[in-house]
Order: sequence, then structure tokens, then C-alpha cells
Amino acid sequence: MRKTEYEKARIAVLVSGGGTNLQALIDAEKAGIIKSGSICLVISNNRSAYALERAKNAGIKSAVVIAKECGGREAFEEKLIETLEAERIDMIVLAGFMSILGEKFISRFRDRIINVHPSLIPSFCGQGFYGLRVHEAALEYGVKVTGATVHYVNEIPDGGKIILQKAVAIRPTDTPETLQKRVMQQAEWKILPRACELVAKKLMKEELDKR
Repeated sequence: MRKTEYEKARIAVLVSGGGTNLQALIDAEKAGIIKSGSICLVISNNRSAYALERAKNAGIKSAVVIAKECGGREAFEEKLIETLEAERIDMIVLAGFMSILGEKFISRFRDRIINVHPSLIPSFCGQGFYGLRVHEAALEYGVKVTGATVHYVNEIPDGGKIILQKAVAIRPTDTPETLQKRVMQQAEWKILPRACELVAKKLMKEELDKR
């Protein structure tokens, strides 16, 4: 279904845990930072994810899709696609979604999926680099600057084209936990909403140009 000039991109956020990045997106939409898109759906692969409560509090529809309950990865991705298409989703934001998506899923939503990663890609990214492990690696290596990256999702983990990055200085007293918190506050929560707006605006322009 084509969008009219007054419609916004319909956004789904996929999340597995607490949903702090989801909250940053919800707040950004309320503040008018995200104006070309609207968060219409939150999907989690974890029934106890606090992100689902955040969605409820914001009046956003949510769904739970769990691979084991679907009978395997292929059926899991089919269910995700079915759930997204039922809500006419235009773009997908991975915000702490602890599941690698396969080629079939990515192909279905090519150039419509973005992800936030807590490092300056290409450093400390790819298979096995997620959560606290990213910050542990940065401190172990001794880098003086880290940050966050929002990128398009392709078949290579953290391998898609970069949309935005923001640097964060590492302090001598940092632990993985303090660094994780500061990267979220100073980088992830800033660039994810901005990237979301950029991509939503681009998608809506493409839709209007088809008219």
C-alpha cells in the first residue's frame, strides 16, 4: 500500500531485553525528533522483556515471537514476517534484539532494517560482540575512544552500510559497566532516533516518488 503525502513510515522495533533504546525512540517520537515515522509495533523474542511493558505504557501494540515455540529458525522468521506484514510495517529497528536474522528475512526487508551497535564499527563488532562483551573488548584492547554506530542490516553481522556514528571518550577509571552506560546515554540514545528519522524520511520520499 502506497503512502499519501500525510502518512508516516510505520516502524517496528525488535527487542529482547529492557528496551532502553526503545524508550529513547518513544521519547524521540514524542519530542518530534522522529517525525517521518511512527512506532506502531514492538516485537520481542523474550516473554519477560521489560520492553513489552514500555510498549504497553506508550500505547504501542506488541507481540512475542519465540523461535522454540515456532519449531525452529525458519518458522520463527516466517512468523516474524507474517506479524510485520500484518501491521504494514515499512521499516524495522533492531534495538538489542538477541537473534541473528537470516538471508530470507533480510531480503524481504532489504534496506529497511537498521541496527544500533555499541562500538565504532568496524571495531569490536561481528559474531560474538554484543552487550557487555563489546565494552570489555574495548577496555582490554586499550582504545582511548569508543562509541556507537547505527547501520543497515545485511547478511553479515554488523556488516551493513553505516548511517551514523558518535564517539565517546574512554576514562581511565572506566569499567565495562560504566562504559556501557555512558555509550548508551551519550551515543546510542542520540544517534538511533536521528538515524531512524533519516531512514523513515528516505523511505517515504521513495514511496511518494513512485506515485
